[in-house]
Amino acid sequence: MHSKSQELLDRRKNIVANGVGVFNTATVSDAKGAIITDADGNELIDFAGGIGVVNAGHCPAPVVEAIREQAGKYLHTSFNVVTYEPYIELCEELAEILPHGDHTKVMLISTGAEAVENAIKIARQATQRPAVLCFSEAYHGRTLMGMTLTSKVNYKFSCGPFAPEVYRLPFPNFYKNAGNLSMDEFVESELRRLYDSAKTLVDINTVAAIIVEPIQGEGGFNPIPKKYLEGLRAFCDEYGVMLIFDEIQSGFCRTGHWASWQHYGVQPDLSTYAKSMGSGLPIAAVVGKAKIMDAALPGTIGGTYIGSPVCCAAALATIKYMKEINLNERAIHIGEIVMQRMKDLQEEVSEIGEVRGIGAMIGIEFIKDKNPNSPHSELCDQIVKGCAQDGLILLSAGTYKNVIRILSPLVITDEELYKGLDILENNILKNTRSTTQKVLSWFKKN
Repeated sequence: MHSKSQELLDRRKNIVANGVGVFNTATVSDAKGAIITDADGNELIDFAGGIGVVNAGHCPAPVVEAIREQAGKYLHTSFNVVTYEPYIELCEELAEILPHGDHTKVMLISTGAEAVENAIKIARQATQRPAVLCFSEAYHGRTLMGMTLTSKVNYKFSCGPFAPEVYRLPFPNFYKNAGNLSMDEFVESELRRLYDSAKTLVDINTVAAIIVEPIQGEGGFNPIPKKYLEGLRAFCDEYGVMLIFDEIQSGFCRTGHWASWQHYGVQPDLSTYAKSMGSGLPIAAVVGKAKIMDAALPGTIGGTYIGSPVCCAAALATIKYMKEINLNERAIHIGEIVMQRMKDLQEEVSEIGEVRGIGAMIGIEFIKDKNPNSPHSELCDQIVKGCAQDGLILLSAGTYKNVIRILSPLVITDEELYKGLDILENNILKNTRSTTQKVLSWFKKN
């Protein structure tokens, strides 16, 4: 029998450009909280969250109501042409929860990639310098500057030439690159590499900004070492470089904070946000120190859809809802459950190389032969596909797609969370246990 889901996927293949990625073959007819109902009426547990977009859940009632109310008033005037309060109110709210020094200013746009593009333009105007430093395994979007800053080649095959004056440093990945060094020794070595780059990679007096994800998203959910981030801040201060934090996937309660830099206690000059800020409506922001934000000349940043009033209403309602249900605290609770469960499983499964993350932003890396530099991409793919068949939507990440990332809506119930983790654990065990292990396990249970 031909399912409605398969029919929808067939129609997609026939009409949608192949370049639009298919990360999971699930479909949707309805979604609430952490549950997606597919075109055939099957309920699926969502551990992907629309790639980290629905931290407050699918269709939270206060957000839906705010969208309806605003849509009945006006849909678009362009903030450049006619000023409206939802834009200003949202900027005030963002400055309050994400303060950048004594005086914070904000601009709104539609997508994370736009936020990155505008942050770079602001930094260049503030410093009157052209160059930008970024990191390996970074993901910053698919626009020209975003794609140039993005590390993974798969996202930019035959898309060049890329933006000039962009230079890349290795991300300080302790798990993969430390060898026998302690954390302190590793950070000292990586900071020495950073300072050497001022002489061997690019003239530091031409560098406008360093952009980094404090916790890499697409790159594999790699948290940056705290002392490295502190050293990066000191380096930028020494050389007059703007420090930009990309919080697009890690923001809005995912790590148990409004932004992961609040976890680290390191203040950026500029930071970028999108995804869960609007519960799925396209809205993004650049937040920064007022003096730096105001360095951009009128007309050089923004666009036609700079903070749609409907999207602003959605974001305001989302933030209010997150506060009311204390979603930051909920993220820490979820993270503790997932981390403990996966750490326990790691003791049994040698293919789990590392379980890492902050709050509810957790990655599980799969490797071969207990070698951090031997990614087990095939195993990760099998687990994602097996979970999909069992009713759990998952996403992989990492340069080699060997990391499973947990991005469930933070409103997920404990019961739904445990059920999802059961499915994940069963598929990990099913795909890693040898025949002998499976037989012994069967006898133990029976």
